[in-house]
This record gives sequence, C-alpha cells and structure tokens, in this order.
Amino acid sequence: MIWNPSEGINIGFFTIRFYSLMFVIAFGLGWYIMKHIFIREKESLEKLDTLFIWTVIATLLGARLGHVFFYDWEYYRNNLLEILLPFRFNPQFEFTGFQGLASHGAAAAIIIFMYYYSKKVIKRPLLWVLDRVVIPVACGAIFVRIGNFFNSEIVGKITNSPFGVRFIRDYYSPKEVVNFTKISNVNDAYHALVNDPKYAALLEKVPAKHPAQLYEAFAYVFVFFILFFLYWKTKTAEKHGLLFGYFLILLWSVRFVVEYVKESQGGIEETFGLLSTGQWLSIPFILVGIYYLFVAEKPVE
Repeated sequence: MIWNPSEGINIGFFTIRFYSLMFVIAFGLGWYIMKHIFIREKESLEKLDTLFIWTVIATLLGARLGHVFFYDWEYYRNNLLEILLPFRFNPQFEFTGFQGLASHGAAAAIIIFMYYYSKKVIKRPLLWVLDRVVIPVACGAIFVRIGNFFNSEIVGKITNSPFGVRFIRDYYSPKEVVNFTKISNVNDAYHALVNDPKYAALLEKVPAKHPAQLYEAFAYVFVFFILFFLYWKTKTAEKHGLLFGYFLILLWSVRFVVEYVKESQGGIEETFGLLSTGQWLSIPFILVGIYYLFVAEKPVE
C-alpha cells in the first residue's frame, strides 16, 4: 500500500489538517463521554467545562514538554524559544507547527492537573476523578494515533508483511520531493512522484514499513471498550484507583509491545539501551497500575 495523503481538507482559504481534526474529534468525544459520566454521578456540568479546558491545555503542553525532554533535549536546549513557539529559527526561519508531541508527557501533565481539579474544583478524591477521566483518554488515544498515521509519523520498521505501508512523506521530505520533481507546490510534487511514471525509480526506493500507528489505535479500541464496560456494567469504579490501574496496565502495555515494531525515535534509549525510549517510559506507568490493583478499595462511607 502506498500512503500519500494530502495534508488535510482544503476549503479554499484554509486547510483543515487531518492531524488537527483527529485531535478535535478526540476532545469532542471525550467531552461527550464525560458529560454522561457527570450526569450519572450527579455532578454539575459547569465543572465539566473547567475539566475540558484544562485537560486540553495539560494534554498539549505536557505532550510538547514530554517530547522536548524525553526525545530531543539535545536540540531544544540550544533552541529554547522553539519549545513553545511553532517556528524554527535555524538554519532559517520557518513555520513548523508543533511537530513533537509525546503521550507520556501528556499523561503525566493530565495526572498533575487532575490533582488540582480534584482538590479545588470538583472536591472529590483524586482517584475518583482519575478512574473516570481515563475512559475518554483511552478513546482519545485511538484518534491521536490515527492522526499520526495521516501525518506519516511514528512509523514502524521495514517489513515484508502484507500489512506493510510505503510512507512516501516519511521517506522523502518536502524539500527533497520539490527538488526531485521541480514542482514548487509540495502536495502536487508528492502526487506527481506517486503517479507520474517518470518518477518510478524514486517511488521504488520507498520501503514498506509496519503501520505501527494503526496497530496501536486498533489495540486502544479494546482498551477503551474494556474500561467503558467496567465502568457502566460492573461495580469496578466503586474501588478508588482500580479503573485507573487497569487503564495504566492496558494502555501502556499496548505501547510497550507496539514499540517492538516501531522505528527508533531517539531519546533516552541512547543512554540506557536494551529497550526503546517509549518502553522505558511505559514501565513506570505499568508498575503504578499494578500497585493500584492491589491497594484499590471501596472508600468508607
């Protein structure tokens, strides 16, 4: 399969990027799910608005800082302004958007914010909040990985598997494809490379790789439905921390396993070796999840 999607939906004066659209869907569904949870728990929907706004901020800020410190600190320590600005200043100024987002950083930031939210806004135990918010988080993770697939990023290793995908935009950078085709419009240049026979030799060089993003997204569907079932159809949520524990074990175990077919993204694995950065960062979350399986208990009325 040759994968060469456009950047998004062009509506004339503006392009809706597929990656951004997946984030919108993730947050929108998250709000919808939490709305029904709040109704079931007889909580004010005004408190949900606060939860939604700050979760969005925590997710994006935490994911950005996670990428900076876990995966690319060698670059960003010399380009501090680029951490929170969507621009690159070296070797020349260009708009890049926020290209690096790490799910481990997002998870840590959400947990930190939930502590504040539980104490100052909803006035419920932290684990009560976490047990419920992990349900929409698991749902959102599905669409974030689909967004990564549209962006041709976080790709897998080269494979001969029938599931292999040839990520054109991962193999050739925009600058390279424009130089090769002499077509100034990047999307047109990529389209020509795929469809014009005179570029067949260039196309042939693109290897098939595991669509690791889709593997992860597919597995997260099951994580979401398991958590959803446990909350709505069982009494699991009565034990504070139990749903949160299941979430940590299930989601980060998926991440740990899928990392085996992902290309290296650098980061701390260069120091520790043996496992990938994503696997090293997943282990603490899994261990915390196992801890909560043993200590979770129903609070005394």
